[in-house]
Amino acid sequence: MKENKPSRGVWQSLRNWFLPGLGIKRWMLATLGGITFLGVGLAILLLDFYRAEYTNETFLSILSYVSLRFLPRILRVLIFGGIGMGITAYGIWGLNRALLRPFMQPGRNVLDQVADYNRRARGPRVVAIGGGHGLASLLRGLKEHTRNLTAVVTVADDGGSSGRLRESLGILPPGDIRNCLAALSNDEAMLTQLFQYRFSGEPGLDGHSFGNLFITALSDITGSFEEAVAESGRVLSVSGRVLPSTLHDVRLVADIQLPDTANEVRVKGESNIPAVAGRVRRVWLEPNDAPAFPPALKAILNADLIVVGPGSLYTSLLPNLLVRDLMAAVHSSHAIKIFVCNIATQTGETDQYSCYDHVRALEEHIGEDLFDVVLCNDNYSVSLPAETEWVRADQRTLADTRAYCADLLDEDHPWRHDAGKLGETIMNLFFERTGPLR
Repeated sequence: MKENKPSRGVWQSLRNWFLPGLGIKRWMLATLGGITFLGVGLAILLLDFYRAEYTNETFLSILSYVSLRFLPRILRVLIFGGIGMGITAYGIWGLNRALLRPFMQPGRNVLDQVADYNRRARGPRVVAIGGGHGLASLLRGLKEHTRNLTAVVTVADDGGSSGRLRESLGILPPGDIRNCLAALSNDEAMLTQLFQYRFSGEPGLDGHSFGNLFITALSDITGSFEEAVAESGRVLSVSGRVLPSTLHDVRLVADIQLPDTANEVRVKGESNIPAVAGRVRRVWLEPNDAPAFPPALKAILNADLIVVGPGSLYTSLLPNLLVRDLMAAVHSSHAIKIFVCNIATQTGETDQYSCYDHVRALEEHIGEDLFDVVLCNDNYSVSLPAETEWVRADQRTLADTRAYCADLLDEDHPWRHDAGKLGETIMNLFFERTGPLR
């Protein structure tokens, strides 16, 4: 029995070449057709040579023997046809391996990779809106299901390396865009380490990440931030696009109610908002009429699915949705709209918030009934760090017909979503409502 396994594997591999959806059979038939015409032409030439009066009798006898004329004609057709097809198939297989070797992933055969590429190329058009590590986790999960991905990212960040580059060079903050490019890369493990690498101790570079400097350098080379982001995607061979929500220099402003008092304080700057103790009452952009980036609008209007979150409620999600043109496009889009609620509260922003509180805070800023589905985690089986709490699906959440609860927890980092679980759950919800795409 064991000796038959290799032969079964070979036949299984050959059969896989003829599976539907690979886009290979048509080219194999075209190649076979061309070889057939070439063979017919060669046969006509040999027949003419065979019948010529000047042909040597000894040569004719050799040619007759080599062509197996002593066998029935149908048997000769089967023998030569089988040999020809086998050699042709082997040649095509070897040529494909030689041409595709630089692009093949170790441990995977070419058919699996072609099938996976075509499956994801036919995936739905998805727009993910947000920022920070939450959006990167979402993209990491969705890229396994579709290549038609667009990440719309906030440019209100003014802290850390991004804030320093923004102040010193006047470019838009590249931090969230860097995270998304790394998440969408085909070689994510290495690229993430490279892009997240931070210099330390070097004068002028201390605290800067390599990814931020990479995008900044491309901005200077290409002459524009948006072209630098697009070129970064091409250089890094990402599965999708990353777009800023606006190219305008915007600042996030918040009114925060101080603890145990009715007094409010106004805080300017995305990085300063979580540092002020209290409850965020309202946030807005200055200027509040910044135009949206046109490619982001086009992606939203053409989308099959729009996903908002996960991410910092007031400092990652709302800075995108407060861009008026972009919010109008989301309202106008016929896409299915899903809000992904955070798994854990964020100190200084959403202390003691439930899923219901997250949804209400969004709808107070952008309007009612925007989302078709509110996706919440219901796995609370592990312990969280002391400063955070579970964002629970309480009774008010469950009373909302849009609520859908599932296990979305990354048990190694329980304050974050598991990328694989999140991506699969979202795609299942999408296909439940639309059916399979054609």
